[in-house]
Amino acid sequence: MAEPLAAGLAVLMVSLLAVVGPALGLSPWWITLAAAVALGSLTVDAARFGGRGGHLLAEALPGGLRRLRRIAVHEAGHLQIASHESMPVRQVLVGSLACLRAGLSSAGSTLLDPPVSAKLPLEELRRWSRVLQAGMVAEEMQYGVAIGGTDDRALLGRLWALSGYDVATAQREQRQARREVKRLLGEGQQALLQQAEALLQAAPRLGRQAPAGV
Repeated sequence: MAEPLAAGLAVLMVSLLAVVGPALGLSPWWITLAAAVALGSLTVDAARFGGRGGHLLAEALPGGLRRLRRIAVHEAGHLQIASHESMPVRQVLVGSLACLRAGLSSAGSTLLDPPVSAKLPLEELRRWSRVLQAGMVAEEMQYGVAIGGTDDRALLGRLWALSGYDVATAQREQRQARREVKRLLGEGQQALLQQAEALLQAAPRLGRQAPAGV
């Protein structure tokens, strides 16, 4: 999504300059230079940042903290429920820069120990259903709707499918797990927000490194 968006913005900028530039007295040379800079930026973005330069820039701007806070809330949801389920968490990343440094093409990540087997018993699937849906539930509680969680849903679907359960059973169990997560996060909402704030403060951005020792 990032690369097409950046490309679209670059094309739009050059197109606008081509239309309004002459009316503003801009030399065609300046329009050509702007086009070259825009295309060069896209090349650097693709080569150095994997096409996520737009996200990196958005997070570095003053309004970027709102975006990062939402990501932090999502990852804090995973952390809270993973702790409740005694599931080890290897790493938590908030923001495109942190993920890029880890070689991930995402805006946030909570890395858990993988399942012990491709085919899991029902109770283990229920645990994974709670942990994987916790980020989306945390977002919904704070913002009314979740915009993250596509990978979480995909992984959860694979776990249920590989374990041999039919779609109706998987959906019923996931709805029950979501209700349980909502109750747990609601009861510990203050802890959730404190965890999210700690993750936010530790998140690196362009022009700002993570605090020492984090």
